Amino acid sequence: MESVRDVMSTEVEYCTPLDNVYEVAVKMKDLDVGAIPILEDQKLIGMITDRDLVVRGYAEKRSGSNQVTNVMSDNLVTCSPDTSLEQASELMAKHQIRRLPVVENGQLVGIVSLGDLATNKMSDTHAGEALSDISEQDQLH
Repeated sequence: MESVRDVMSTEVEYCTPLDNVYEVAVKMKDLDVGAIPILEDQKLIGMITDRDLVVRGYAEKRSGSNQVTNVMSDNLVTCSPDTSLEQASELMAKHQIRRLPVVENGQLVGIVSLGDLATNKMSDTHAGEALSDISEQDQLH
């Protein structure tokens, strides 16, 4: 059975609590990504998504110089590299998330996304189910 380790992205760019919201937004633009992990002393302490920038940043009239800790999500769902692809899909569906940080020994070692799961034939069905569950919930908001 394949695990998250087999499909996750391992070269993950990140920011720190010393960065501001503008710096995170520029990094997202430059990397063409929708989420940036926030690390402090190599430990994952949060994630900022493009949606966080809008909902917790701009919609609350926070400036671009605002600290990332005021906008990031810090109640994170993570998995280990040995988590099965099916379990990862189930976690994403249950918690309505599209990206799952992969942590080992307290350190961020990668990120697995629905796209990563969808490119794997074994998990394609699970990724589709997770996306369907996430999309249904998004329509309720």
